[in-house]
Amino acid sequence: MAGGKKKQQMVCRDCHRVVDGAACTICGTSNLTADWSGYLVIIDPETSEVARRMNITLPGRYALKVR
Repeated sequence: MAGGKKKQQMVCRDCHRVVDGAACTICGTSNLTADWSGYLVIIDPETSEVARRMNITLPGRYALKVR
């Protein structure tokens, strides 16, 4: 996409899930922000120490820090 803008991904402020739409697919809130950092992909939350520490129970894309 030459000269085009890259779409800013939004993150749910409540569960830190990276979302594609206007609302979070996990908790249903529209409390989203573009002010986040640290990209995390959880594949198997049951065996992931990071997922346990962040209280993540579902696989998916998450932000480490949300402002």
